[in-house]
Amino acid sequence: QVQLVESGGGLVQPGGSLRLSCAASGFSFLGYAVSWYRQAPGKERELVATIGIPSGSTRYADSVKGRFTISRDNFKNAVYLQMNSLKTEDTAVYSCNAARPLRAPYWGQGTQVTVSS
Repeated sequence: QVQLVESGGGLVQPGGSLRLSCAASGFSFLGYAVSWYRQAPGKERELVATIGIPSGSTRYADSVKGRFTISRDNFKNAVYLQMNSLKTEDTAVYSCNAARPLRAPYWGQGTQVTVSS
């Protein structure tokens, strides 16, 4: 069964850090572009960061550059999002997406990140 499972969300104070994980089962990330998206209440879904596998090339939204880092562990078939210097505006549901050409993408169920004092 193909599945993406996110974890690591939670409540953190402004300026704090969280590390999100996206674990794949039933398929390999090899050949996919794996992305983190987020959606805050009342807002459109936003692409946060993408990493190519196995290339390791990365891209970031301007709003998170210098604060967030996307990485992967090919052995564990997992992708991570290290989030530092969190702001209240980073509050959202964060979802993992795995995409490759000519195939429907896979989505995880999402994990809530709340930045609040």
